[in-house]
Amino acid sequence: MNALPSLPNLSRPVRRAAGGALLAGALALPVAAQGFTYARTMTNDLAQCAAGKGPAVRITVNGLKSSEGNLFVRAYPANSRDWLQSKRYVMRVDARPQPGSMTVCVPLPAAGDYAIAVHHDVNGNRKSDLADGAGMSNNPGIRKILGLVPRPPSVDKTRFSADGGVSRMSINIQYM
Repeated sequence: MNALPSLPNLSRPVRRAAGGALLAGALALPVAAQGFTYARTMTNDLAQCAAGKGPAVRITVNGLKSSEGNLFVRAYPANSRDWLQSKRYVMRVDARPQPGSMTVCVPLPAAGDYAIAVHHDVNGNRKSDLADGAGMSNNPGIRKILGLVPRPPSVDKTRFSADGGVSRMSINIQYM
């Protein structure tokens, strides 16, 4: 049986390629059906976490060493395909770090399971360096490989459920 029976005059490789494209499109539907638009960004707006708003998560970030550089808070769908992958977050909130503790509001696209990663880019170069700090939802430890390179925890250790309102959590920043 041909993948595209209504186009019998096409060669077999063309029919296979077209059928593969249709299958790839069908596989992409569940992500779109969940309402995820990837790589959305905004500045920190605490009004998004006011009473009656949501879904969102209001995060108290603790242990920031300085006001230098940038603070990036990313919300990822709680699955291993997206977790910590470039541009696979559903929201990134950019903020100016404040020494000690600060509050960040991260709007979410829908109620569901997510994982949060916080990155204090101390030197402001928009890259991860050994001097930078990091923290994640549920505050798992960040192990080091050979005592040097940080190894992030699995998404299962950082997963949390958000309902339609405003969830609250605290994330502790760890510096290497």
